[in-house]
Amino acid sequence: MLLTAVLRRGRIPGRQWIGKHRRPRYVSEQAKQNMIRRLEIEAENQYWLSMPYMSAEQEYGHAAERRARAFEAIKAARAAKFPPHRFAADQLDHLNVTRKWS
Repeated sequence: MLLTAVLRRGRIPGRQWIGKHRRPRYVSEQAKQNMIRRLEIEAENQYWLSMPYMSAEQEYGHAAERRARAFEAIKAARAAKFPPHRFAADQLDHLNVTRKWS
């Protein structure tokens, strides 16, 4: 048993990237730089989000008119694609060619 443990010492059981006894991932210099860059971007976003351009009272309902206009444009575009109304009288008018009773 001791010989087996010595011979199989560096083995990682099962899947090597998941589980309790997994192979450790080494952090490269490039990965560190990418993480620092992402954290700097996140800090800048937090800075700009902490100072809103409008107050909460100004922001409430400020885009209602623009949204109403956009909705009307969407409705008009749908109505433009809709075919015109067709009536049964127009569809069956060709049957009135020989009306004897009038």
